[in-house]
This record gives sequence, C-alpha cells and structure tokens, in this order.
Amino acid sequence: MHIVSLAGGIGGARFLRGLRATAPDAQITVIGNTGDDITLFGLRVCPDLDTVMYTLGHGIDEEQGWGRAKESHVVKEELAAYGVEPQWFGLGDRDFATHIVRSQMLEAGYPLSQITQALCARWQPGVRLLPMSDDRCETHVVISDEQGRRAVHFQEWWVRLRASVPAESIALVGVDTARPAPGVLEAIEEADVVILPPSNPVVSIGTILQVPGIRDALLPKTVVGVSPIVGGAPVRGMADACLTAIGVETTAQAVLGLYGADLVDGWLVAPEDAGVALDGVRVVARPIIMHDTDAAADIARTALDLAQELAR
Repeated sequence: MHIVSLAGGIGGARFLRGLRATAPDAQITVIGNTGDDITLFGLRVCPDLDTVMYTLGHGIDEEQGWGRAKESHVVKEELAAYGVEPQWFGLGDRDFATHIVRSQMLEAGYPLSQITQALCARWQPGVRLLPMSDDRCETHVVISDEQGRRAVHFQEWWVRLRASVPAESIALVGVDTARPAPGVLEAIEEADVVILPPSNPVVSIGTILQVPGIRDALLPKTVVGVSPIVGGAPVRGMADACLTAIGVETTAQAVLGLYGADLVDGWLVAPEDAGVALDGVRVVARPIIMHDTDAAADIARTALDLAQELAR
C-alpha cells in the first residue's frame, strides 16, 4: 500500500510516527511544508522538514517537539555576545550542523529535494520525505504595531511575537511561480490513500495545497483528514490566530469547510465535535489527542481504516 501524507511540523510529525507504527509495511511518502523556511545567520533553515526527519529518526527533543535531543547552545550564546540578530530564534549546536550541510549543498547547486534525501540518509526516517517544492516559497504575515503596518516573515510573527499581534493577512510569497518538487505529483498519482494529519490548516497543509498542481492532483484521490481543532480550540499551537486571519472560525466544522468536500472524503473529529457534517464527507468521531505514540498509532489506524473503506 502506498500512502501519501501532507505534513507540517510537530503535530504532523507525531502523527506520522503513529502512522508508520500502524502501517509498517506501507510505502509512505510525506510532502512537507516549506513555507516556514527562513534564512538565519546565512544558513537555510527548514523547520518542518527537519522536525519530521528528527522525529521519525529518533533525534527530536521530545519535550519541546522540535530541535535536537541532548542539545547545547554555545553558538547561539556566542552570536548573542556579538549582538548578532535575530536572537529570538534559538538554533542549537547540533541543529546548526544540519543547516550548514543544507546551505553548503544549496550553494553548490543541489535542489532542496535532493538535499533532503541526503540528510535523510543519515536519519533513516522510514518514509520518503519530499519538500512541497524546490522553489523558494516563504510565508509572510501583514501586521500593524508600533512600527506601523508591515509584512514580517511568518517565523517572526509565530516565534518572536507568539502571534500576539493580529495578522491582517497571510501570504505565501513566491508560490505563483513555484512547481511541485520532483516526485510529488508522481507520489500522489500512485497513492492508494492520502492522509492529512492534524497540522495547521492555514500555514502547513494550506500552504502545501497552494503550490500549483498539488490540490488538483489530490482531487481524484481518497483523502482523509484529522481535525486539528477539538472543541473549538487548537490541539496544539496557535492555529486559531491563523484561521482568524483568513476569516475562518476555529472549529472542526469550519476547517472541514476550508478544505472542502471536493478534496476531503473522510474527516476524523473528537467526540465533542461529533455533530460536524458536510455533504459528501464521512465524519467519524473518535479520541484524537496524541498523548503518546500509542495514541498516535490508534488515531492513524482509524484514519487509515476510514480511508481504505472509502477507497473501495
């Protein structure tokens, strides 16, 4: 069985760990969000790709859900001593090595998809990890604060400001001329089922769907999504701030409507959202909080069973 999954960072990575555990013999292709990517200290950082790679490769800091385990921050401290900005984005010493390798390969002319494959050769994540595009796309957010109305990189809004300043709009810069990375459309074409983890529907899953050709390729496939909203609140993070920015309510019903019945065939929600309904979509209510790997595997199994049932 060939499974394709679209994924963002922490929630997507933990769901994928459960999916891999529940379907160990399946071929799993993960299309990762690169809209969060940013250049810091002259290095190209790909937070979501790295979170998936580290999580599935047993190198993640489990407590915070991102970055490397057993990390140190000597380089960060030295940069701060020099007064080098930004100081609000904390890269660890082990993590720096990944970004150095990626940046060297980019400078040498390798595309991001080949670089990601090379990095995964070390981590052996057990899935095929593809960036959504080799073309540079970055999510930017328009805000108004004491400095006036301005656009900032998504990471500044998310990490430094903690999304405390309301977003007036969110835009994926560069997407108009972007193309899916090699292998992305082919993987979707070959997929038996497609799973959307409980990643951010605006700046993770939604970003991937903006890359020309990806959403259209998904339309004829059997797609099952797991709601990132439980009882009117995000399972993790600040997805509510992103949804508010695009005028969508923070509910499992509204996120399903955002994806649309043309895309999603099945929708997994928490028991408190059992009343969610949309014509043409099978809605199943089950516990969807990923307390641990076993819970993630149970959720993944439910989503996969629903997808296989709908695909028949």
